[in-house]
Amino acid sequence: MKKAIFWFIGIFAIALFILFSYNFLVSGYAETPLLRLTEFGSSFFDKPSPGNWIKENQILLYEDRIVIFIPNATISTYANTNSMDPVFDSTANGIEIVPQGPEDIHVGDIIAYESNPGSNMLIVHRVIEIGIDKEGWYCIPKGDNAIQDDGKIRFQRIKYITIGILW
Repeated sequence: MKKAIFWFIGIFAIALFILFSYNFLVSGYAETPLLRLTEFGSSFFDKPSPGNWIKENQILLYEDRIVIFIPNATISTYANTNSMDPVFDSTANGIEIVPQGPEDIHVGDIIAYESNPGSNMLIVHRVIEIGIDKEGWYCIPKGDNAIQDDGKIRFQRIKYITIGILW
């Protein structure tokens, strides 16, 4: 019985160590926080959700259809990268809008940004951190199913905010 308790405590301690040092161990960056409070919210399981972009008065329900009024929205499709599994995959369609400024971007939002400045290739990941440094505003996106974040992204590279996913 004592051996079982010893093993349980040992495994529990190792799991806690891995949990709280995850970013440091994976990224190798000493300046990376061990636990991002912006990513995990007030508790580990309470992660920030995307903003509430579509209000109830923008949705009309009919017997044979649903109509959603979203000015200047576009539809997006996704590459089969699995980086945002299980939220969406290549078979989903996204509803996107163009952000007007950095104040439109919030932790929890899913954004589409240029992989490199001026490129036509877009990456769609969730914002896990927002900050200001000597170069100005930035956000750090990360795929929900990715191990490492994407680093600092400046507002100029952000093309869209995903405001809805249709599966």
